[in-house]
Amino acid sequence: MSDRRSRREAEIAEAAYRLLDEVGLAGTTVTAVAKAARASNETLYRWYGDRTGLFAALVRRNADLVRDALDARAGTGLDGLARIGPLLLAMVTAPRAVALNRAAAADASGTLGAELARGGRENVTPLIVARIAEAQTKAALAAAPPGEIAETYLALLVGDLQIRRATGAIDQPAMPEIETRAARALAQVKTLYPPPLDPALPSE
Repeated sequence: MSDRRSRREAEIAEAAYRLLDEVGLAGTTVTAVAKAARASNETLYRWYGDRTGLFAALVRRNADLVRDALDARAGTGLDGLARIGPLLLAMVTAPRAVALNRAAAADASGTLGAELARGGRENVTPLIVARIAEAQTKAALAAAPPGEIAETYLALLVGDLQIRRATGAIDQPAMPEIETRAARALAQVKTLYPPPLDPALPSE
C-alpha cells in the first residue's frame, strides 16, 4: 500500500469515528464519511465496497493497532502478561473500540461482529498464548493447554466491561482501576493454574 493511500485511509477512519460519535451509526453513511474526509464517493466505494466494508476495514485497522501496541510492550512469560494486560484493557474500553462495538451491535448482517471476534482472536490471543507457554517452560504455570489458560485470563481481565461500555453503563475506567484489575486477573490465573510442585524444576 502506498504512503498516500495509507494517509488517506487514516483520514477516512478519523472522519468515520467522528461521525459515529456525532450522529451514530445511522448517520454514518458512505456519502457522509466521504464528505467529512473530503474524499469522493467513488473512492470509498472502490476501496471498501459499501458501508459494511468500510466498517469492516475500521475493525481490522483497530485490531492491527492493538496488536502492534501490544507487540511493542510484550515481554516474556508472566512479566509479559503483566505488561500487556493493562494496555489491552485500556484499548478495548477506549472510545474507538466502544464505537466499533456499538456499530457491530447495530449491524443486522452480523458481518461486523464476526470481524470484531476474528480481529480479537487473530491479533490478541496468540500474544497471550505465547506468554503463557513461555511461563510454562519456566514452571511458572501449570501444564494445562496454553489456549485454555489464555481464555481464562482474557475472561478475568475483560469480563463484561466491553458490553457495559458499549451500552453506556460505565465510563472508560481510569488507569489505576485498569492496572488493579489487570493485576488481579493475573493473580487469579496463577491461583487457578499453579506451577507444578517439583523443587527440581526452575522457577520464573
